[in-house]
Amino acid sequence: MAEEGRRGEEEDRGPGAAHRGFVLMEELVEKLKLLNYEEEVLVKHNMKSLSRHYFVSSPYLASNPGEQFYMFTIIAAWLINVAGRPFTEPQEYDEPNATVSNILAELRALGVQVDFPPSRLKSGSGEHVCLVLDHLAEEALKRRGFTFTRPKYPAEKPEEDGVMDDDAELTLSRVEEEMIEEADHEEEEEEEENMMDLEALKLPSSHAQSEPSSKPDRILESTVDAAEWRLEVERVLPQLRVTIRTDNKDWRIHLDQMHQHRDGITSSLRDTRSYLDKLQEDMGKTLEKVGSREKYINKQLEQLIQEYRSAQAKLSQAKERYKQASGGVTERSRVLAEISEELEKVKQEMEDKGSSMCDGAPLVKIKQSLTKLKQEMVQMDVRIGVDQHTLLQAKLKEKSNMTRDMHATNIPEPAAGPLA
Repeated sequence: MAEEGRRGEEEDRGPGAAHRGFVLMEELVEKLKLLNYEEEVLVKHNMKSLSRHYFVSSPYLASNPGEQFYMFTIIAAWLINVAGRPFTEPQEYDEPNATVSNILAELRALGVQVDFPPSRLKSGSGEHVCLVLDHLAEEALKRRGFTFTRPKYPAEKPEEDGVMDDDAELTLSRVEEEMIEEADHEEEEEEEENMMDLEALKLPSSHAQSEPSSKPDRILESTVDAAEWRLEVERVLPQLRVTIRTDNKDWRIHLDQMHQHRDGITSSLRDTRSYLDKLQEDMGKTLEKVGSREKYINKQLEQLIQEYRSAQAKLSQAKERYKQASGGVTERSRVLAEISEELEKVKQEMEDKGSSMCDGAPLVKIKQSLTKLKQEMVQMDVRIGVDQHTLLQAKLKEKSNMTRDMHATNIPEPAAGPLA
C-alpha cells in the first residue's frame, strides 16, 4: 500500500519527479565544492569524495544505507555549523531518530518549512535527503557571502545580409565560414614560410654575407637532364598518389551529414505531407459516411428499440416478482428442513426406547451382578470367621499369660537353713 501511494504521489507531481533527486544531487555537489567540503570534512574524517549521484535512491545504484546515513549526518552537522548555528557533530553509534530530529529542528530554526516525516531521512538516501542538504548548503553559502549571479552573454552583431528563419542553420554557417577562413589563413602562412625569396638571392655577396649563413650565395642551378627527370617522374608517378582518409570526428563531415539529413527530411516531408493530407481527407469523408449511415440505422430501428426497452422493463419486473417468490420459497424450505430434523430426532429416540424394552441384556447383567455379589459375600463371611478365630486365640493366649504371671508372683520364698 505504501508503494502504491508513493507511485500515485509521483504521478501527481509529474513524469519528471523521479529524476528530481539526480538534479538536486548534482547541484548539491557543486555547492559543497564551493564551500570547500573536501578539505574541511573529507580530509578530517578520512572519507572519499561524493559522486554525482551518491545520495540518490535508485535500484540501479549500489548503496550502503549505514554509510550513507553517517555521511549525511556528518555533512548536515558541518553545514549547520557553517550556517552559524552551533551543532554537536553526531557519532556513528548515536540514535538515528534523535539525530534526524535535531537536524530537522535546526532546519526549521533556519526558516525552512519541513512537510515530510523524519522517517524519510533514516535511509540516508532519497530526494528528501538531497533536499535537506541543499537547503543547508544554501544557508551556508549565504553565511559566507557567496551569491549566484546571472551569466552575461556577449552581444551578437546583427546580420546585414538578411535574417534566416532557422537559428541553428545560421550558427552552423557562421562557424563553418570562420573555420574555413582560419584554415585558408594558416595555409597561406605555411606557403609564405616555405616560399624562397629569389630577390634576396640576387643581392651582392657582401650583402648576402650579412644575412644568416643558411641562405646560399647565388642562385642554385640544376645540372640534371630534363629528359631523364621526366622519365624518373613518369616512373614514380603511380607511387606518388596521396590517399586522404576521412576522419569521422571532423566537424566538416558532421556538418555535411547534417545538411544531407536535413535535405532528406525536407524532401520526405514534402512527399509525405501530400499523402497525409489525402489520407486525412479520405478519413473525413469516411467518417461523414459512417455518421450518416448511423443516423439512418437509428431512425429505421427506433421502433424496435422502443419495443426492446419495453420488453426489458417487463423482464425486470418479472425478475423482481421471481425474486420475491423465491424468497418465500426459501423461507418455507428452511422451516421444512428444521421440522424434518426434529422429526428425525423423535424417531431416533423412539427406536432407542423400543430396542431397550425388547432387549434382555440388562436383565442378564443384573443376574450376573447378583451372582457376583453372593460370591463376594461368601468370601467376606469366611474372612470374618478367620479374623474372629484369630482374635479369640489372641485373647486366650493373653489370658493364660496373665494367669501364669499372677501365680508366679504369689509363691512364698523358702526359709533360710543352716549353712553346711
